[in-house]
Amino acid sequence: FVFKLTAAKQQDHFFQAAYLEERDAWVRDIKKAIQCLDGGQRFARKSTRKSIRLPETINLSALYLSMKDPEKGIKELKLEKDKKVYNHCFTGTCVIDWLVSSNSIRNRKEGLMLAAALLSEGYLQPAGDTSKAAAEGLSDNPFLDLTDAYYYFPDSGFFCEGNSSDDDVVLKEEFRGTVVKQGCLLKQ
Repeated sequence: FVFKLTAAKQQDHFFQAAYLEERDAWVRDIKKAIQCLDGGQRFARKSTRKSIRLPETINLSALYLSMKDPEKGIKELKLEKDKKVYNHCFTGTCVIDWLVSSNSIRNRKEGLMLAAALLSEGYLQPAGDTSKAAAEGLSDNPFLDLTDAYYYFPDSGFFCEGNSSDDDVVLKEEFRGTVVKQGCLLKQ
């Protein structure tokens, strides 16, 4: 799950993700940032709180911890779709149902707004083509209240069996080197 980024000064930086989906998400986001900067646009991550106008009383971090609670939180499942098995994930409908039942929102429309904020801030990640397409802006809302839209917590141990990476082609190289510090490799 290692990928290499070469800076303008011909410096190579190696990054290692915890799993395939995380690596692919980093590669996609870095490519988007490069395209933005190459196009002469200033790149800045917009705050979801400002763009969605969440009330100041909503604490996304606390909500995320409640969602992950083993007793009262969202139950992580093993789901199958299109001959792929998604482990440690849940559906968009489960998220909205949980938000309604925990009295975090008044209705499903508010739930979509709050779930979109959780997705945008990285507390939820899309898994599968349906939810990924929505998160990339191919839908009216980045979060889908559907039973076939899958999501996962970033630190859940999510993995997909029978998964092939996105269209991104990551060149396979043999990485050998000395660990300089955690997260960085020095190629010999």
